[in-house]
Amino acid sequence: MEHLMTWDKLLNPIRLGAENENILDTGYTRSPFQRDYDRIIFSSPFRRLQNKTQVFPLPGSVFVHNRLTHSLEVASVGRTLGSILVNIIKQKENDLNFELITEIPIIVSTASLAHDLGNPPFGHSGEEAIKKYFLDQADFYKPLVSDKEWLDLTRYEGNANAFRLLTQQLKGRRSGGYRLSYAALASLVKYPYPSSSKGKKFGFFQSEEEIFSRIANCLGLIQKEDDASAFVRHPLVYMVEAADDICYQIMDIEDAHKLGILSTSLVKELYLNFFDVKKNSNEIDKINRTLIEVTDTNEQISFLRALVISKLINDCAKVFSDKYDQILNGEKIPSLIDCIEESSLSAMKKVKEISIEQIYNHKTVIEIELGGYRILGVLLDNFCKAVIEPKGVYNAKTLRLLPEQFRCNYGSNYQKLMSVLDYISGMTDLYALEQFRVLQGINLPGIPH
Repeated sequence: MEHLMTWDKLLNPIRLGAENENILDTGYTRSPFQRDYDRIIFSSPFRRLQNKTQVFPLPGSVFVHNRLTHSLEVASVGRTLGSILVNIIKQKENDLNFELITEIPIIVSTASLAHDLGNPPFGHSGEEAIKKYFLDQADFYKPLVSDKEWLDLTRYEGNANAFRLLTQQLKGRRSGGYRLSYAALASLVKYPYPSSSKGKKFGFFQSEEEIFSRIANCLGLIQKEDDASAFVRHPLVYMVEAADDICYQIMDIEDAHKLGILSTSLVKELYLNFFDVKKNSNEIDKINRTLIEVTDTNEQISFLRALVISKLINDCAKVFSDKYDQILNGEKIPSLIDCIEESSLSAMKKVKEISIEQIYNHKTVIEIELGGYRILGVLLDNFCKAVIEPKGVYNAKTLRLLPEQFRCNYGSNYQKLMSVLDYISGMTDLYALEQFRVLQGINLPGIPH
């Protein structure tokens, strides 16, 4: 059947900021989508993810996930999901450019690599700290911006910030940001609507609304009837989202085991719940034989975790295949992970329940979240007040700490505040702590402490 969205448009390799360049230039040994992937891998924001909290505090003697290792794993799972999707499309479509279709795994992998680039330091509490700061200071800031701009600040989203980071032109830099392909950029945006939309989350700020609209129209994304600035998802977003859902849910359990927060017996039970006694009897027999052979506890958990991820990949791919026509026609469907078979879905719900009870509310996690609130609150108060009222002696000196590309001396108050948020959200946990100490007069350079 014909669909409202078509792969020949959805996979357009045209690049943001280089729309007039020949995208089929034979001088390159890599495809446009391979170059997208490499640009993310070699970028400074991607490297900085190694020093940003995923869930647990940055490692001491036990190495748990940070944002970088998480993103690499999501990219790996995303690539596999993309490869399965290529086969699904070949079975369902005729008269397609299959050379273009084979690029899907690298596109999904690229968007997966980039999905956390916009997250501020200190995990998800960083986003909440930014929202809380502006809400608490509403009397000062709200009169300075428009109603829609105010929503960007008080509903601040790491998802939207990732899109901004990759597309904005920083001072002294070329237009188009990282100049990624339209297809890769659209595959990154989980929530293709602005902060003024009714959804709980959003995918781009007011400052990037025109850019996303241009990309969406070029790729043939369907516009929402009730909102001219809102669109349906690019189909590959479902694969990127599934890769993220699979990794963070399943890997957090393994990390908690390594840290002694969850017992070996509990983690084994959580992982084995994904296998139905009747449907997966052969696999369960294989698992039991391996667990007898392998006596190292951590290796047992790693083995089970790998099998669970593999099963969830196949489960999510099957959902995409079953809902293929709905997805290509822009119909609203839940995330793939919420539509998987009952045994896996029930097991995933149990994982989420234990994660909330025993992992995300663990003392070490709460401590870093509270610290993040305090640190980011001080950084925001100093730098945001300085860009709005730059003439005072203290504020003028504070602005000197802002790197050149984030010094927005022109434009609206909104643009100035967003530049500060660009700077702070890009910080690593340790650099944010260092700047906090400087602004608080603690551990000043050259002064013994």
